[in-house]
Amino acid sequence: MPSTLPILRARRERRLAKQRAASNRTRGTLLTVGTVLSLLLAALIILGAFAYADITRDLPSVEILPVLLNPPNGLLLQPTRIYDRTGLQLLYTFSPTDKTRRYIPINKQNPQHIPENLINSVIAVADPNFWSHAGYSIQEFNDPNSHPTIAQKLVSELITYNEAPSFRRAIRERILAAQITAQFGRTQVIEWYLNSAHFGNYAFGVEAASQLYFGKSSEQLTLAESAMLAATSETRALNPLDAPQQAIQRGHEVIFILNRLGMINKKDTTTALAEIPEIISAHQTPLKLAPAFVNMVLSQLDSQIPRDRIERGGLNIISTLDYGLQKQSTCVTEVYASRMAGITESENKCESARLLPSLPPAITLADSSASALILDPNNGQVLALVGETVQGVETPLVTAHSSGSSLDAFVYLTGFTRGLSPASLTWDIPNEGIIQNFDGKFHGPMRLRTALANDYQVPVEILQAQMGIENVTSIASSFGINLNEDTSMLKLAGAYGVFGKQGIYFGQTVRDDFLPVTILRVESVDHAVLVDWTLPQAKPVLPPTLAYLMTNVLSDETERGKSNSLAVGRPAGVKVGQTSDGRDAWVVGYTPSHVVVTWTGVHSENETVSPKFPSVLWNALMQVASGDSPADGWSAPQGVSTITVCDPSGMLPTSECQNLVSEVFLNGSEPIQADNLFREFDINRETGLLATVFTPPELIEKRVYMLIPDNARDWAVNAGMKIPPTSYDAIQAPPVDPIANITAPELFADVNGVIKIIGTASGEKFSYYRVQVGKGLNPQEWIQLGSDVNTSVENDVLAEWDTKGLSGLYAVQLQVVRNDQVVDTAVIQVTIK
Repeated sequence: MPSTLPILRARRERRLAKQRAASNRTRGTLLTVGTVLSLLLAALIILGAFAYADITRDLPSVEILPVLLNPPNGLLLQPTRIYDRTGLQLLYTFSPTDKTRRYIPINKQNPQHIPENLINSVIAVADPNFWSHAGYSIQEFNDPNSHPTIAQKLVSELITYNEAPSFRRAIRERILAAQITAQFGRTQVIEWYLNSAHFGNYAFGVEAASQLYFGKSSEQLTLAESAMLAATSETRALNPLDAPQQAIQRGHEVIFILNRLGMINKKDTTTALAEIPEIISAHQTPLKLAPAFVNMVLSQLDSQIPRDRIERGGLNIISTLDYGLQKQSTCVTEVYASRMAGITESENKCESARLLPSLPPAITLADSSASALILDPNNGQVLALVGETVQGVETPLVTAHSSGSSLDAFVYLTGFTRGLSPASLTWDIPNEGIIQNFDGKFHGPMRLRTALANDYQVPVEILQAQMGIENVTSIASSFGINLNEDTSMLKLAGAYGVFGKQGIYFGQTVRDDFLPVTILRVESVDHAVLVDWTLPQAKPVLPPTLAYLMTNVLSDETERGKSNSLAVGRPAGVKVGQTSDGRDAWVVGYTPSHVVVTWTGVHSENETVSPKFPSVLWNALMQVASGDSPADGWSAPQGVSTITVCDPSGMLPTSECQNLVSEVFLNGSEPIQADNLFREFDINRETGLLATVFTPPELIEKRVYMLIPDNARDWAVNAGMKIPPTSYDAIQAPPVDPIANITAPELFADVNGVIKIIGTASGEKFSYYRVQVGKGLNPQEWIQLGSDVNTSVENDVLAEWDTKGLSGLYAVQLQVVRNDQVVDTAVIQVTIK
């Protein structure tokens, strides 16, 4: 029997081989998985490094905090101040007082230090775990506007304030918060925070808040007062001055929190809750000058520096304000507004008020307000701004108002860009629309110049319909004007200033809008320049030629002669405006040196206002702004020509034109046709009817009439205009002259083709005859048939007339000329069919 040993050995070897193969596969799989995991880990490390590098790129240094806050020269220890353009006259201070802010330490060894109750109160409401964490919290990551620790609040308010809220900023904020906590320590962090926190009403730091609300130094604060300030630091609007009851209630809530956290005992809690802190009526720094101007400064500066950073301090803002001009403008506007309201006590308030022309007599608008702005168009800088003034008192408000007709110039400008000119003819007559002129009248034919200068609404509506509102809107938008929105004085001044500066708009880009500015520069107290708008940006808006055309019209005192209050003794382009409901009235006018905008509005439904009111204020302010400066005007640029035209057609003069004027045109757009609006007619002076060829010559006189289109005829009749007659004299055939007559065709015959004109041309002293034809009953032009004939004719063919292509009523005239220059005539009328 064969041995089984080899078989068993073979089986064992096969089993071991399978085990070794399985083991090898397992080791290979583990090696592959390990390799993948290692690569993923390496990728994550690399990505993390890149992410961290991106997050920390340009990370600010925490060393800025001592520079900002530490006495004696901490930048934020000086409040932000706004000055006039000289940098000498203070306009406003973001502080209850104009003094340097006091920095109070925590160290109890210092004679003046922050009391422990105030420290604990602020920590309790702002960061209860302040003494235990590393300066930051990983909570509230998803809320970029949340800063859950005191160190993070410091970083957010003083270091990363100019970064937009984002997840990236949240991480950077926590990194910096950890750095300042580790580098400077928690005691320094809370000390900085207490000396820089905003407690409302521009009280930064506990010392300023203590003095403002309680009239005492911070080390003298009671627990109840400390709790109120802590609550105020979290919600500034609910401060002891503006919301005293809410401030007391929230102070009580802080006391309960302190007790719950074990920071005060029950006895102290009861005592604090029973105390009624004495809140003083602290003196707030008033806006002594230009409150509306200061508001506009802040509004424009917000586009460059966050408002919280401006208010926090350490900045000197040099504005564009002309201090002397502002004082005079404010005074004049207040006197004007007082007169509007029927108040006369302020008449002698300032010398400049003497420049105010008289208001319309016996008119008082008690519920009215007025405002004004003065701009230097050469650099786009606002020199003076008076807020809405009610009954002689200026307010800080400057709001946009309905523009009414103040923007009509842009409709005319659109026409000028499309081939029209100030000389172009328009008709101010009744139409199918509901538009009416502000004076309730229609004024007939006129040049566009006249319509614009007098603020007539019918012509501008007709022109806008012709040009298309989309084209007008496009033109206005290039000046920064939105026709669908209310208009501000600032935008109106900037836009009209372009006309006076050869089409160039000077200003700066503010929040994507190009505007005049109120700021020259902003410096930190260590003289680092943060904003510099000293040199204006120049934005070409309009060719100089078009700018001059508009200025030439708006400065035409002859055309706006009725508005005597707009004459200021120097060339000035002026546009008045008003709304159809009589609520708003504007005047915007400019010289080469200044743009002045004045607005007057009424709020009562029983009162209305027109431009004759703000024109009084405009006149005085333009004189104040101009002073004794030269009365410069504008010279025509290349590309503009001046020629004499017929008024109102704007076409080349004829002998019939009764009024000639000089008008400006863009080169190439001058008229090439003679006037066709006026025409001379032959009139029978006895009948007043149109003369015919049969009217006795001694009864005919020549009269010039304006040709009135059919759609204006009713208006012309009602307006009493002389209209040319449409009827002719009764036709009575004269007796037949035996030596000068036409016998064929017969009188009033219908003819066509080639006509033989038969008659007699003879008699004593015969020299020659001619035959001529003319269209109509009384032709103004005659066409001779053939040449003069020296041979007399007796009842035979005088001439032949080919009437092909002609139609209508014609006169045929025979003239027989004798040697003694006596002329015998014969005339017939025929109709060519």
